[in-house]
Amino acid sequence: MSDVFTNGMIGEYSGNDFTTRATFTAFLAIALYNSIEQLVLIFASFRRYNGLYFWSLLLSTVLGVIPQSLSFILKYYDVGPLWFSVTLSTIGWYFMVTGQALVLFSRLNIVVQDLAISHRVLAMIIMDAFALHVPTTVLTYGSNFICTPAWVHGYMVMERIELTGFCLQEFIISGLYISNTIKILRMSPPDSHRHNMNRKIMYQLLAINALIIMMDIILLVFEYLNYFVIQTTLKSMVYSIKLKLEFGVLSRLVHFVQSQDSWPSGPHEPRESEDLL
Repeated sequence: MSDVFTNGMIGEYSGNDFTTRATFTAFLAIALYNSIEQLVLIFASFRRYNGLYFWSLLLSTVLGVIPQSLSFILKYYDVGPLWFSVTLSTIGWYFMVTGQALVLFSRLNIVVQDLAISHRVLAMIIMDAFALHVPTTVLTYGSNFICTPAWVHGYMVMERIELTGFCLQEFIISGLYISNTIKILRMSPPDSHRHNMNRKIMYQLLAINALIIMMDIILLVFEYLNYFVIQTTLKSMVYSIKLKLEFGVLSRLVHFVQSQDSWPSGPHEPRESEDLL
């Protein structure tokens, strides 16, 4: 199998292209910087360390982006045993991808008042986690330690399937945010300063979810063009950016709900709003 497709997939990155090395190193450095900054913001913004929103944010950063980024530094630069970097990458991938989906889910009930929709989204996240994480993990270890063409080819196919599947998952969740935000904007009267500020928050929510979709599309493009090393390291940076953007706007959504005079009351209101400063 051509080295073009497997370089960095099995063991270290052995290419001599300085631009490629500099690019993926920069991606990983940015991801680590964003994650450290995110940790500071998390602990500075929460009064109580509980709730799905807090834990999904924290774990997707501490056990997600950070180990995922460090693992690629170890693997691509051939530092330490391969089993350690592969295991670190796998654990980081679990928490980074599914954790970020749970961050979005934890605040979905602010804009989606139908509890049945929220339950379906959670079921989708759980099913995708089992259906996509498990076979990819098996093929990851097989391609790195058995190294036969069949295992490598199987991993390449599954890598595309899981990336496409998780991107579709985010398209659905972001689509729910976008469609329901548009409905709220249409219902919100633009005749006061407070409502204008609330509309600004909703426009930010629209923009961020549109940006999430665009970043996922970019990842898919690199995956299907077979730029494996660039795609995997870009993914760490993209998820670190997603988490920072989501933390900023989703936290402000709490104040948006609290300031809405006409917001429907009931069991769908966020229960963790009091945890934020």
